[in-house]
Amino acid sequence: MNTILTNGPVSAQQLENAAHILLSLQQELRTCIAQGSGPFLAAIYDEKGNLISKTANSVVAQNCSHCHAEMNAIKQAEEKLRTFDLAPHRLRLYVTSEPCLMCLGGILWSGIREVYFGVPSKRVEEITGFDEGFGTGWMEEFKKRGILACGNIEPQAGEEVLAAYVQAGKRIYKPSR
Repeated sequence: MNTILTNGPVSAQQLENAAHILLSLQQELRTCIAQGSGPFLAAIYDEKGNLISKTANSVVAQNCSHCHAEMNAIKQAEEKLRTFDLAPHRLRLYVTSEPCLMCLGGILWSGIREVYFGVPSKRVEEITGFDEGFGTGWMEEFKKRGILACGNIEPQAGEEVLAAYVQAGKRIYKPSR
């Protein structure tokens, strides 16, 4: 069994719910990839379990470097709820892989209250070659701001999707340096 990464207390029910959602997202992601999306999918739910938004990574399709799944889902939720401050809605973000450095900033500023992820960034980089721009200590920084973060949930399912993305010869996008 894999070790769950978290910055605070998480109940068995929260973990079970997150695992169910993340496994569902990993399965749906296969279809999204076949339709041209990047290999990440994010969904935002309210505290009652209602789906608010769900979108895939669309960097290549939209020729826009900030169209990551998390950023797309946050934008969609803000449009749907007609606010830039999502905090009063007590929303939860579920994403197939650990958010990159850019997305962590977007999550923090959006007011999302809880973050659950599948594959840790280190494994994303090892499998795909993506540069996650990852900084250490983000979970502690989120905790200081009252944001629960929990990850490494059902990572094997996500690792399989990422490996299939690479094996299919899909584009690994990162800036030329």
